[in-house]
Amino acid sequence: MNFDYEKNKDSDMNKDPFKEYLKESEPDKRSKGYAWSTAIGLQAVDGLKPSKYLIDTAIQNIEGKITIKEAQDIIDSYYEERPEASDGERTEEADKVSARIAGILSETAFSFSPNEYISIHRKLFQGIYKHAGKIRDYNITKKEWVLDGATVIYGSASELRATLEYDFSQEKSFSYKGLSMNDIIHHFAVFVSGLWQIHIFGEGNTRTTAVFFIKYLQSLGFSVTNDMFAENAWYFRNALVRANYTNLQKGIYETTEYLEVFLRNLLLNEKNELHNRNLHIRGLMK
Repeated sequence: MNFDYEKNKDSDMNKDPFKEYLKESEPDKRSKGYAWSTAIGLQAVDGLKPSKYLIDTAIQNIEGKITIKEAQDIIDSYYEERPEASDGERTEEADKVSARIAGILSETAFSFSPNEYISIHRKLFQGIYKHAGKIRDYNITKKEWVLDGATVIYGSASELRATLEYDFSQEKSFSYKGLSMNDIIHHFAVFVSGLWQIHIFGEGNTRTTAVFFIKYLQSLGFSVTNDMFAENAWYFRNALVRANYTNLQKGIYETTEYLEVFLRNLLLNEKNELHNRNLHIRGLMK
């Protein structure tokens, strides 16, 4: 991957067909617009792009012409009746997962638990991945553009469930009382980057983590109904990578600074510039 690719990725993510709905005076349209905008934007973390048919269906839901369940059924039926519509670019996955994310973000129900986290993965990828909702039983590596082809060290397959439960227990017992917003944001960055680093599933970890994290933030009283995930999902993923990579020989250290900037924009509506090129380790290497 090169910087031209990164530039195009940013450009694609900024083309949000639902941006105007985020300014809507009608709360229902605004919340639906946020859910769909975020759902579609998150597909960029795996280089996926939903179809125009999905976008048109989403707009019907936002306008109140169909329910979210009807929108999901329409998308499912579309691919059942037109198997040729599912191309090599994983458009079917992008469409179905977008509709499912929008559905989850439209619900108020949420439980802070490992089972909820695993359940979200199952709901998002059932019928798409054979391992939907299942903990991986093999070790993985992934070449990262932001690391110049290196990989994050992900959780060991033999310890995934125990590691996940430990992270949840630590977060559940953590007290935010008396913390400044700066400290809260730092803690959020540490928690979500640690959760993501476990990489408990074979695929779909970033989208699952993002959806779970959004629901968690909402349960803590944050609205997070802006376009941060819609327009900067690729940055979010790269920030997670940088929060989990150290190479002492090259003078590179894991840091949550990029995640914290993202979260300041998300939670405090700050306008910090987010550029993927600034996360690339090339400028740091000796």
